[in-house]
Amino acid sequence: MRLRIKAARIGTAVAITASGLALTATGASAQVRYLDPHASISARVADLLKRMTTEEKVGQLAQPAVVNMQGDCQWSGGALVDSCMQHVLGDLKVGSVLSGGGETPVNNTPKDWADMVNAVQKYAIDHSRLHIPIVYGVDAVHGHNNVLGATKFPQQIGVGATWDPQVSEAMGESTARAVKATGPQWDFAPVQDISRDTRWGRFYETYSEDPYLAGELGAANVRGLQKTGQVSATVKHFAGYSAPFNGHDRTESHIDPRYLQDTFLPSYKAAVDAGADTVMVNSGSINGIPAHASHYLLTDLLRRQWGFKGVVVSDWNDVDALRTSYHLTDTYAGAVAIAVNAGVDMGMLPPGEVDGFVQGLLDDVKSGAVSRHRLDEAVSRILALKFKLGLFEHPYVDASKANGIALGADKDLAVKAATESQTLLKNDGNVLPLSTGIGKVVVTGPSADSIPNQDGGWTIAWQGIPDGVNDPGVTVYQGIKNVVGDHAKLVTNADDAVDQTKSADAAIVVVGDKPGAEGVNDQELPELSADQQDLVDRLQATGKPVIVDVVADRPLVLGKAADAKQLLMSWLPGSEGGTAVANVLFGKANPSGRLPVSWPKSTGDEPMFYQQLNGTNSGTSSGYDPLFAFGAGLSYTTYAVQGVSVSGGSTVKVSVKVADTGSRDGDFVVPVFAQLPVSRILTPPNRLVAFTRVPLKAGQSTTVSLSFPRSRLAVTQGDINGSGTRAVLPGQYKIVAGDKSTDLTIN
Repeated sequence: MRLRIKAARIGTAVAITASGLALTATGASAQVRYLDPHASISARVADLLKRMTTEEKVGQLAQPAVVNMQGDCQWSGGALVDSCMQHVLGDLKVGSVLSGGGETPVNNTPKDWADMVNAVQKYAIDHSRLHIPIVYGVDAVHGHNNVLGATKFPQQIGVGATWDPQVSEAMGESTARAVKATGPQWDFAPVQDISRDTRWGRFYETYSEDPYLAGELGAANVRGLQKTGQVSATVKHFAGYSAPFNGHDRTESHIDPRYLQDTFLPSYKAAVDAGADTVMVNSGSINGIPAHASHYLLTDLLRRQWGFKGVVVSDWNDVDALRTSYHLTDTYAGAVAIAVNAGVDMGMLPPGEVDGFVQGLLDDVKSGAVSRHRLDEAVSRILALKFKLGLFEHPYVDASKANGIALGADKDLAVKAATESQTLLKNDGNVLPLSTGIGKVVVTGPSADSIPNQDGGWTIAWQGIPDGVNDPGVTVYQGIKNVVGDHAKLVTNADDAVDQTKSADAAIVVVGDKPGAEGVNDQELPELSADQQDLVDRLQATGKPVIVDVVADRPLVLGKAADAKQLLMSWLPGSEGGTAVANVLFGKANPSGRLPVSWPKSTGDEPMFYQQLNGTNSGTSSGYDPLFAFGAGLSYTTYAVQGVSVSGGSTVKVSVKVADTGSRDGDFVVPVFAQLPVSRILTPPNRLVAFTRVPLKAGQSTTVSLSFPRSRLAVTQGDINGSGTRAVLPGQYKIVAGDKSTDLTIN
């Protein structure tokens, strides 16, 4: 259908076509600049902004969940309801919509997603006086994880174990293709928080405890997501979200200025510097200030110091939380004013909140609590995002192509990522790899044949795949069966598993935890359950080889199972994870994963990270005392660092000679650390400054060249209050790779 707007309304005639808005008058570009695709984004924004009413501008800052327009228009989901779309999109004039975890169309297929998003988009355009499209957001955090049949990649903690930015970038590209095919244009990923405490329920959504490793992997993912310019990435959760004081999600954080600046901020900045279009705010408070109320964080730091130009969006219901949880104000309008004035451009709103947000902001603008300049600033950023994404020209997707693009796409990439993430931690007696000609092998444990367990949270629904819902994938048992056929015996009962292991050549016990997300997934005692510890113990008592495979969202304290002779950490490997696990266990792939986080011995050792400073306490575990250290990981071959050299300057260049000294080909992860043994400011004993993956043939040696800016060595100067500037301290540094080191003098 073509709909014309009278020339008297906006100065010329435009038409809505199947592909978008089009100019229909000669010379119209000079009069209706926002409809001219050849005009600059800034010119288009300025032209559209001056045509908008206050109500239209205010609506742009609201992002309600799609369930506001489905079923009972609260939480039920279901089919879209015209009356509710009219209220949200027509009356309130909102500028964005999101699907949170589990907020899907009635039939959860890619085509139905595309039809749903197209329908919402069409209603918004048709019922907007100026025909402004919405931007639609979704949490696609390990592939297009909300969609049945879409390939689920490893969760971010597993990607961290790959130490492979190229894989992270490729996953971003793949995710963007699937997301765009189903309609949304905005992905709330990647998570750039630093993992520090395994009690925290979102531990698995981070890449690493190390800011540089996390920053590199996140920056690569941003580049992949945004490569085509059709999908925007989100840096979240800015900043310091992953350090809750008591380990529980969305509780207060206390982070001293030096720790914040030197450890937490670099990961976010790397992703911002990679060109991320949007930033999402930390739900918690830092040092007594809610992040959503921090002008320092969202304006002084992010905008003025870092130069970020994009959209800042709140997290779920966090604007009103300034009233309901933090009690900074007793009115919704007061909460909106605090957040918007701090630097929030858009509020993410659950059911029942959109009216309060919109009315509150209208009241704020009317009273002057939010200036018209600040309103225009936020609206301009949102409109610029829409123009950048091409939504005025191409607001819809071809739903007929969605299934073909999104269903089962890029499984080879998913296998590659999951394979690279497999982290072999123990292999006593070199029992692994198992022979593909093995006799009977018992496969048991609660995660041996469970797609929900290996996909984890944020899969189909918020807390993971719901009971009774089947999503395709290859379980660990199926992967093993694909390699050894009927020699693999799935045994689900513990007593039977022990009995059958007595007559088997080996047992593979797949242990771990169940899926979950956010606060529901917090664990005060993040350890392997007692029944799983007992199962490992009983299987090992048979005297047969027992391979313990951990499928989990964090390193779990293993208890009695810590004496496992063969131990593989598979993380949450995604829908194709079973193939990856089997390929490693049976030698079709050489394990190359390395721990991106430290593995604690005890639940009392939290938080734990390899950069923690030693004090004067000499008691047990008072210093860094992990079960497995950051960067740990074994291979089926042996590697050696044979030499390291360095040359200084503003860019430090490092040459590392490496060799595969064993009998198998493999990928060698080479971390390079910097140490400053004597320093007037306490500095971490080790700091990762560069890394690479090196493919090596058996017996091959080569020299790899790495580099890093000298500024990566900077620390915050000053006293306890961290009042000094960040600077590279002079001194005699050691640059360390493997067991080799060389000196770097900085004057």
